[in-house]
Amino acid sequence: MTIRHLDHLLNPASVALFGASERAGSVGATVWRNLQASFRGALYPVNLKRGRLGDAPVYARAADLPAVPELAVICTPPDTVPALVAELGALGTRAAVIVTAGLTAAQKQAMLDAARPHVLRLLGPNCIGLLSPHAGLNASFAHIGATPGELAFVSQSGALVTAMLDWAQGRAIGFSHMVSIGEHCDVDFGDLLDYLASDARTRAILLYVESVQSPRKFMSAARAAARNKPVIVVKAGRAGNGVKAATSHTGAMTGADVVLDAAMRRAGMLRVDTLQDLFTAAETLARFRGNHSPVLSIMTNGGGAGVMAADAAAMQGVALAEVDPALLQKLDAVLPANWSRANPLDIIGDAPVERYAATLTALIESPSSGAVLFLHSPTAIVPSIDIARTCAPLVQAAPGRVMSCWLGSAAVAEARSCFEAAGAADYPTPEEAVRAFAMLQTYRRNQEVLLEAPSASENPVPDLAQAQACVATALAQGREWLNEVEAKTVLAAYGVPVVHTVTAPPTAADAARLASELGYPVALKIVSPDITHKSDVGGVRLDLPDAAAVERAAADMLAAVQAARPQARLTGFSVQTMARRPHAQELIVGASIDPLFGPVILFGQGGTAVEVMADRAVALPPLNRSLARDLVSRTRVSRLLAGFRDHPPVHAQALHDVLIAVSQMLADLPHLAELDINPLWADEHGVLALDARIRLAKEPVAGAGRFAIRPYPAEWEQRLHWLGRDVLLRPIRPEDEDQHLRFIQRLDPEDIRMRIFQTRRELPRSELARLTQIDYDREMAFIAVADDEQGQPETLGVARTVRDPDNTEAEFAISVRSDLKAKGLGRLLMDHLIRHARAAGTPRLVGWVLEENRAMLALAQELGFARVDGEDQGRGEVRLVKTLGQPSADAVVPSV
Repeated sequence: MTIRHLDHLLNPASVALFGASERAGSVGATVWRNLQASFRGALYPVNLKRGRLGDAPVYARAADLPAVPELAVICTPPDTVPALVAELGALGTRAAVIVTAGLTAAQKQAMLDAARPHVLRLLGPNCIGLLSPHAGLNASFAHIGATPGELAFVSQSGALVTAMLDWAQGRAIGFSHMVSIGEHCDVDFGDLLDYLASDARTRAILLYVESVQSPRKFMSAARAAARNKPVIVVKAGRAGNGVKAATSHTGAMTGADVVLDAAMRRAGMLRVDTLQDLFTAAETLARFRGNHSPVLSIMTNGGGAGVMAADAAAMQGVALAEVDPALLQKLDAVLPANWSRANPLDIIGDAPVERYAATLTALIESPSSGAVLFLHSPTAIVPSIDIARTCAPLVQAAPGRVMSCWLGSAAVAEARSCFEAAGAADYPTPEEAVRAFAMLQTYRRNQEVLLEAPSASENPVPDLAQAQACVATALAQGREWLNEVEAKTVLAAYGVPVVHTVTAPPTAADAARLASELGYPVALKIVSPDITHKSDVGGVRLDLPDAAAVERAAADMLAAVQAARPQARLTGFSVQTMARRPHAQELIVGASIDPLFGPVILFGQGGTAVEVMADRAVALPPLNRSLARDLVSRTRVSRLLAGFRDHPPVHAQALHDVLIAVSQMLADLPHLAELDINPLWADEHGVLALDARIRLAKEPVAGAGRFAIRPYPAEWEQRLHWLGRDVLLRPIRPEDEDQHLRFIQRLDPEDIRMRIFQTRRELPRSELARLTQIDYDREMAFIAVADDEQGQPETLGVARTVRDPDNTEAEFAISVRSDLKAKGLGRLLMDHLIRHARAAGTPRLVGWVLEENRAMLALAQELGFARVDGEDQGRGEVRLVKTLGQPSADAVVPSV
């Protein structure tokens, strides 16, 4: 389930409270008082032992209610809950809040089983309830209510809901919804994110998360919500209980919290570290969200406070605005000669009210000043409230430009309230104000990365058969680890350059013989299924110049291994050409399986001290070049990769393509449990894998089906012949952005009007990204691609669907290039789209078409769509519906 009936949960017309009471201090009495305080709909108290609650009649059981309540709130003992849910479901109630705590696992399952046949949505159990202030609904046992606003807060902790309420009340911050999900047996974060993403009253979403279930559902909902509005998350349990023992460097460096961090970044959400940060985010989003400036101007009456703010900016990576000549001239005219003449702008401690107003006016009027941080320390020269009253109209006239920090307590309390009433975001310290600005910048950067159009990878088509053969051989022999040659064979199959390596029997003579065949110098390593890190036992020797050196090294290594690990099985030596790359940086690229989010990819500084250096970043697959570049940029070693002194920048695209290749391996090879490429050399010429280790699992643990984000569905590619051209029907990719823009530019204005019911001259960059960067788990866009006269791919047409979160229906749309209409391409695209919708289990396709679009209406009739006339008919729009059954003849794509 997802958003079905959540409107009855969050905006009900009637509420029944089971366990209603007037006993002081009881949950039932508190919830009843809160419901009565502001709810405008029908209220029904239910209690077996009472006849009235004040003026309200009390009903003994659900069957006695005069009407079916849309929402039920249950505060009765645990053993009564499953039967109550069953009774309410049979009556037709669509949502219930289970405040009751202490349900056993069996009782929770019985509750869910009772609700499921009736699609009765359950919030909780063990939750504080919910508040929807716009509906006057307070179905909770919180100590105070909430005022209407534009922030939504969803929390696994009921205590944090009450803390947020108390904090917000003192700052006049309102909420659209506040929801405590408790044990989230049914309604969870994914459901609420889906609902709130399209809720017109919600402009930003705050989450307190302790655990995530259904990761793919969560990621799809989070990505959809974060594209529409800011989503800020504080996640508890960062430290955890430590990382379990792992057999690879990658496994040891990818803990659950690191992976969750990567998931939230990939979804476009902003993660904050503390509850205070969450409160700060709430303040910032409520009052300062509209600011898009990348720079900050600090205005202060005290040099110390300004320096503290500037230091905080340096630590947070916030750029201070330059004071341009025009602004400098204005400020010189209103400030004393000894003012700082730089940012921070110190207007001197004796500043009168007029100086504050003139300085703030100049900053607001200057386009280059960016956001303005108004810092004030109280003085005896002029009362703080006088300054606030004079400057407040300036703040109110420039929404989203000014954040303030009135240092102190009682002396500035009235001034602070005055500025907040004018719309300024206010913070208790300069550091917190700067941190809030930095958080907003981080959120916008995360969004920019997601909207960036990647270039296409230059990786060859993988030799999947070769890689699968290596895996199958090891599994058939009962081996958990591929040997080094096999591991490098898998890498080479995916286009990763590897150093030439052969395996010798475990004798010094055989090692020397194969080394001579390869050519000197060589590297020599032991091969043992029992030894993970060869260098730890003296099992690696480099730069051996001749056969004698190889024989001595082999003999020494055999002795060293026998002394360090006498029980270890030694199956041979790996002999490899000694590579020479003087400018190469040692890196690590790895993969492992997270218990919740599935396959993850790691990048960082490599070498034998990789775990000690701990310079790594983690990302969820699938990756493209933009996401790979972002992954690399989050490490310290990335600064070395950009070049320094006599070291030129590395070949970045080659490095990014290795990460993309590993992403593809995880999709193609379900038994791949861990992968280390360490070291991976990278320099100006490209990359080279010197060593690689791959661990397999007996049962599938990877594969595209286990990705938290569904990868590109290559299985839906289809080649056909149309009008003398070879055409590929395939899902759209982020890399198609430029190609898709060229397609749109070749559409006639009238065709655009027919498609989107209005004339558009330009397509915003964000909308273009939205058309090409789709969530394959909820959307599909098939494009028809063929080579143009210059042999370059061009898009001929596109057909897309967007499914609702419950997959009850999908809305379709189609566009064919204007010069190719009425030639059968639209039918080919629609047939492919219909087959995909059937495979996805979507019951019906729907679409809106202008009455004058005769060609589309005729095609829809051929495809079996029914015309549904309704309230929109007067606007000249026709609703088309096709019920999808089993595949039939009309779903077969002809070869034209």
